[in-house]
Amino acid sequence: MTQMAFPRNDAELEAIRAIVASGDDPPVVMLNLNRYVARAGYPDGSLYRRYMSALEALLSRVGAAILWRAPVVGQPVGEQAIDEVLAVWYPTHRTFLELPNSPRAEENYLRGSRHDSQASLDLLKAILLQGLKCVRL
Repeated sequence: MTQMAFPRNDAELEAIRAIVASGDDPPVVMLNLNRYVARAGYPDGSLYRRYMSALEALLSRVGAAILWRAPVVGQPVGEQAIDEVLAVWYPTHRTFLELPNSPRAEENYLRGSRHDSQASLDLLKAILLQGLKCVRL
């Protein structure tokens, strides 16, 4: 199993697992609230672009897709600093749970590019200061 760069919320995972186990597992949209480090070059840097390209390829292989992504240019409420919000559609909750174990996921999560594997690993560890926090809609 692929070791995620960031821990997931156990309580939320249990809620998602319960939906899967219920037999009624509809599509789901997850909001990823991402904060990037300067080295990532968000929104135009090469490391950020490679990260997004790898993510889009991984999602398409499991039937998921980024619906939209938007920069956060102001935040009138809340204390979590966020650079970008991504809305990701998954065909089922199970698809979301199984994403880290899908074919070639490790390459996307850990390596991204065969030409610069350490930079891609550093990117995932450093690009998302806060991220992969999901909100079910």
